[in-house]
Amino acid sequence: MMNMLKIGMFVSYVFIALTGNAQATANVLIKTVSDKIDRVNNYEANGKMKTNVTFLKVPESTVKIYFKKPNKLKIKNEKGISFVPKGAVSINLSNIINGSKYTALDAGADMIANTKVRVIKLLPEDDNADVVLSTVYIDEANQVIRKAKTTTRENGSYQLEMTYGKYIAYGLPDKIIFTFNTKDYKLPKGVTFDFDDGTAVKKTTPDNLKKNQGMAEIIFDSYIINKGVPDTVF
Repeated sequence: MMNMLKIGMFVSYVFIALTGNAQATANVLIKTVSDKIDRVNNYEANGKMKTNVTFLKVPESTVKIYFKKPNKLKIKNEKGISFVPKGAVSINLSNIINGSKYTALDAGADMIANTKVRVIKLLPEDDNADVVLSTVYIDEANQVIRKAKTTTRENGSYQLEMTYGKYIAYGLPDKIIFTFNTKDYKLPKGVTFDFDDGTAVKKTTPDNLKKNQGMAEIIFDSYIINKGVPDTVF
């Protein structure tokens, strides 16, 4: 009986040690990624934005994206209306990992395309925070977030997928795919758009928008980093 008790205690100690080490590793990795993103105080970027809502025709647009610490973000569409809900502010990745105090939990390894990533779940310590849960998929080798899933109380759930290139040193992506539920986006009053389902033209209503999922893709052509962005832009 005593030997069984000792074995049980030993297993418990090992489990606690491994859990503690995993959490410590998660915290260190989040801190490393955060420090990299934190190097960017502001930027102005040029790019192309494609918005995809099921059965809805929205033209591709040229956009300018402005960011300024801590959480100012503006997407200026040169033509038409961008279907981007409030959650789009999380295109600024620092909002996900620097937005509030949280507990970081290591959820193991995964693969995105051919890249091995570490999965970390972020649980806010504030029970009243808008963000309920964030899950980030971190490319450890390059210290960047490849994917992030966020569930909120007010703005629904959304997902970001990032592709990196020449701005990876700043943790800034060359492409972002932002997926969201259209039920969490409210049409401006009096605005309607044409559906295109291959047969007949219909008009949007709040009810049929709720059935659809939306996607916004931004391909960045260039960034101007840390050269200053005036508050009047926002």
